[in-house]
Amino acid sequence: MLLADIARTSREITIVSSRKEKVALLARMFRAASPDEVPLVVTYLAGRLPQRRTGVGFSALTERHPPASEAHLTVPEVDESLERIAAVRGKGAQAERARQLGVLMSAATEEEQHFLFRLLTGELRQGALDAFAVEGLAEAVEVPAADVRRAVMFGGSLGAVAHALLAEGPAALDRFELRTGRPVLPMLAQSAKDVLEAVEKLGPCVVEEKLDGIRVQVHKDGERVTVYTRTLDDITGRLPELVQAAGALRAQQAVLDGEVIALDERGRPRPFQETSQRVGSQLDVPTARATLPVTPRFFDLLSVDGRTLVDLPVRERHEALAQVVPEELRVRRLELDAPGSAEQRTAAEEFAREVLEQGQEGVMVKALDSAYSAGRRGASWLKVKPVHTLDLVVLAAEWGHGRRTGTLSNLHLGARRPDGGFVMLGKTFKGLTDKLLAWQTEHLREIAVSEHSWGVSVRPELVVEIAVDGLQRSTRYPAGVTLRFARVVRYRTDKRAEEADTVDDVLALRR
Repeated sequence: MLLADIARTSREITIVSSRKEKVALLARMFRAASPDEVPLVVTYLAGRLPQRRTGVGFSALTERHPPASEAHLTVPEVDESLERIAAVRGKGAQAERARQLGVLMSAATEEEQHFLFRLLTGELRQGALDAFAVEGLAEAVEVPAADVRRAVMFGGSLGAVAHALLAEGPAALDRFELRTGRPVLPMLAQSAKDVLEAVEKLGPCVVEEKLDGIRVQVHKDGERVTVYTRTLDDITGRLPELVQAAGALRAQQAVLDGEVIALDERGRPRPFQETSQRVGSQLDVPTARATLPVTPRFFDLLSVDGRTLVDLPVRERHEALAQVVPEELRVRRLELDAPGSAEQRTAAEEFAREVLEQGQEGVMVKALDSAYSAGRRGASWLKVKPVHTLDLVVLAAEWGHGRRTGTLSNLHLGARRPDGGFVMLGKTFKGLTDKLLAWQTEHLREIAVSEHSWGVSVRPELVVEIAVDGLQRSTRYPAGVTLRFARVVRYRTDKRAEEADTVDDVLALRR
C-alpha cells in the first residue's frame, strides 16, 4: 500500500462529518491493505508512530524539500526509513537524522509531506479514530463490531487484531482472551464539570480519589510480575517496589489496574514531573528507588486466579480487589447507593474537597453497575478535576499544516516578568476552532514584527485565556516550568498585555 493512500484517507476522514462515512473510508483501507501492512495503516491514521520518538528536531521538520511528482512510497518503506532515523546515535546524530529525513521527504509527494509532518510533530493525533477503526475493521471482514472491540480489549492492540483477522478470517477472534502477561488497553473516562453533575448522571456510584500519578497495569502469575504503562510499555525493571508489592498480594494470579505515585514525608504527592521522571528512568534503578521511592495504589481487578472479572459490575470487582489487595495499597473511595439524598450529595462534595486539599488531581466517579470497557472512554466513568486558567500573552505563532495550512496555529505563550517583559512558558495549538484560527491569523499578522519560514514573531499585545491541568518542570523554558495540557479557551480582547498573569501567578499553581 502506498503512503499516498493513507494521506488521502486521513484528509478525507477529517472532511466528512458522519460516523458512517468515516467507518466506510476505514473499511475501504482495511480491504486494500495486506495483513502485514494493516498494523502500520491503523497506527499512522491514528497519528501515532511505532517508533514513538524519532529524535528529529523541529527545525529539520520545517525545512522545505522539493516534493516528488508521483506517489511511489510504500507504507513498509516509510516505516523502515523511520526505524533507521530513530536508530541514529552518537556524534553528529542530529545532522544525520535531518539528512535521512530529507531523503524521505524528497521521495514524498506534497500531500504525503504534509501527512508526514503532522505525523512526526504529533499534530495528526486522532484518538477518536480508534473507535471508528474498530467499526471499519468489523465492516471490512463482516463480523459484529462488539466482537472486534472485545478482541482488541484483550489483544492490547487494534493492529494485532486487524492482522489476525485479515490473515485468518473471523475465526481468529476466538483466540483473543484476557491472558496474564499480555497487557489490556485501559478503560478511560469522560469528563464532568463537578462531582454533583457526575453523581447525578450516574446514579448509584462510587467516588474515588484520582491520584496525580502514572497509570500502571500489574500482571502477577505466581512468582512472575510484569508492570505496564497505559500505552502498554513494559516498565517492570524500573519499578522494583511494584514487583515487591505485587508479589505479596493474596492471589497466585491477578491483573490489576492502578496508579504509581511518589509521596513526600507527609504522605502528600510530589510534583507529577518527579513521578514521571522516576517512572521514565532506566539508569541506576537502585539509586533512583532509594532517592525517590514510588507507591502503588490499585483501583480495579480485571482477573484473579484464572477468573476474568471485566464483565462484572464495579461493586463486585471492588469486593474481589479488597480480598486481594491490602487497604493501604487501594485508592480511597466513597460508595453512594442513594446519591439523590442531600446527605450523600454533601458527603460526595466533602470527599472531593478533601482529596484536592491532600494534593491529588481530583476524583473519579464510577457507576456501580458498570463493566470494565477496556480501551474505551466510557460514559460510566467520569473524571472530575479542577481546570486552571491563565491569561497569557501570545509571543509568536507557527504556520499550520494539513487542514491548517495557511493559518497561524501553534501559539508561543508568555507570562509577565516584574520588569514588564515576558517569559515564554510553552506552546499550544489545542482548542482552536476554524473560526478562531482565521481570526487569530488575521490579528497576529497585523501585529507581526518579523516573519520566518516557521511562522511570525509578534508584538506582545494579544491576551489569550489558556486552560491548563497544571505545571511541570522544564529546563527548556526560563521560568523552569511549562504548561501541562494547555488549550485555548478564548481571546481576552478586553484585557491589555499589562493585565496578563505574571510569572508568580503561574508559579502559584505549583504551590
